[in-house]
Amino acid sequence: MQDLVELTAVRLVEGYRKGEFSPVEATRAALERAERIQPEVNAFVRLTGEEALVQARASADRWRRGEPAGPLDGVPVTVKDILLMRGAPTLKGSKTIAPEGSWDEDAPSVARLRESGAVFLGKTTTPEFGWKGVTDSPLSGVTRNPYDPTRTAGGSSGGAAAAVALGAGPLALGTDGGGSVRIPAAFCGIFALKPTYGRVPLYPASAFGTLAHVGPMTRDAADAALLLDVIGVPDSRDWSALGPAAGPYSAELTGGVRGLRIAYSPTLGGQVAVQPAVAAAVRRAVTRLAELGAYVTEADPDFADPVDAFHALWFGGAARVTQHLGPHQRELLDPGLREIRGLGGRLSALDYLAAVDVRMELGRRMGRFHDTYDLLITPTLPITAFEAGAEVPKGSGHRRWTGWTPFTYPFNLTQQPAASVPVGKDGDGLPVGLQIVAARHRDDLVLRAAHALYEAGFTSGGS
Repeated sequence: MQDLVELTAVRLVEGYRKGEFSPVEATRAALERAERIQPEVNAFVRLTGEEALVQARASADRWRRGEPAGPLDGVPVTVKDILLMRGAPTLKGSKTIAPEGSWDEDAPSVARLRESGAVFLGKTTTPEFGWKGVTDSPLSGVTRNPYDPTRTAGGSSGGAAAAVALGAGPLALGTDGGGSVRIPAAFCGIFALKPTYGRVPLYPASAFGTLAHVGPMTRDAADAALLLDVIGVPDSRDWSALGPAAGPYSAELTGGVRGLRIAYSPTLGGQVAVQPAVAAAVRRAVTRLAELGAYVTEADPDFADPVDAFHALWFGGAARVTQHLGPHQRELLDPGLREIRGLGGRLSALDYLAAVDVRMELGRRMGRFHDTYDLLITPTLPITAFEAGAEVPKGSGHRRWTGWTPFTYPFNLTQQPAASVPVGKDGDGLPVGLQIVAARHRDDLVLRAAHALYEAGFTSGGS
């Protein structure tokens, strides 16, 4: 029998349908892998093994009857510990949240997966309240890279990325407010999509407002499309959620890239210093897209680094999410979070509105850019994974995590769909990610281009 932990969700569902193996077998294999990797990588805050096996047995019964509950029935999935999952505490990496309580509600994306018959393996790690681009927290410690445990998995969805990369479930739910599915995807060699804002409903609302997206983290683009089909439907609890998609994303994958107009921006117009190995891997992938029929032009979007505006919104969100804490609880916070919440608390309404003005102008510029180009391609990150337990690479001179993520957060400001695709490794064997960005509501184009790279055998992922 094939090693079940190496199979994609698409392949698992095919196997269930043909009777080649069962959801119980797949779930046991994923749980065993999760338990094996946990001591070294620390991807999970909680494994829900007994409940997962109950769900898997119910799924197996449905498949035997030929009545699957949905397109992901029996597929093992993990949930970042920012999202509510019924029956398990959602502690968000913080010692300030009490685990006691009923925990009787699912977030919209979790609810859709439950309705589809997915099997929940557990909750994955996050930095405290998802505030930074690496995954360590006062509550659960440091999450490490599948390729080198001395390095970071990235963040803030680092546990989700590590779990997928190491076979502890082919699907994961992550969140992305400034790069938080794309950063760890790039560092861990998996695929991740930040959909157009509102495509996947979010409840409760994030303190970081409309920067925050829920997104699929998977083995490949086909799995992400299937997962997005399930979770990307409206939910009345999110007033900003989009209406139903025009059709299944999984049905739009095979269009290829022939004729697409692609802008390749290797450094955002010289604004970003990119490691040579990263630049070379991304350039090779762009060349492959041209060979597949895309019209590729080296072109830069016309904007300056919007980091100050992003910080105003992000630090304000940090102040808001911790506003209710008393002095003793504030002392329990991650020191970096404590610092930025102080900065955010000193911002005025005029500071906030000035940041919104920058955001709106950036959105206008990118809207015009996509009048000319269907897709924008950049490196996901200018670097590969650095030492675990640090917010910034040693000796980099950066003060905050945004210093080394200049390609990701601009597209949270604009709410555009953006994905990270694994396209190679550096000299130390660490993964390199390529970012694909499209105009708002064109998630289908992002997935199509990524799928074309997978179909061409170009991508490299897995540990």
